Amino acid sequence: MTTAATSAERHAQIKGIICDILEIEPSDMTGTSRFKEDHEADSMGAIEILSTLERTYGIDLDQSVLPRMVNLDAVATVVDEAMAAK
Repeated sequence: MTTAATSAERHAQIKGIICDILEIEPSDMTGTSRFKEDHEADSMGAIEILSTLERTYGIDLDQSVLPRMVNLDAVATVVDEAMAAK
């Protein structure tokens, strides 16, 4: 399995996690749709996403990354960086 495939699979899994937490249909979310502005997410949803990602991937994400986590692509980048730093 290549790193790209692993990253693509992780991206799909992250999308599923976010859609479950924010109660969004996967078809309504794009890589660049913004959680707060486009999907009416609140700060509690962001914290729940962060903690779920930590548990799912066995990584530590400081709350200082929350401002970066504005859409699916940005969250995937944050997770990829944390996985690479492990």
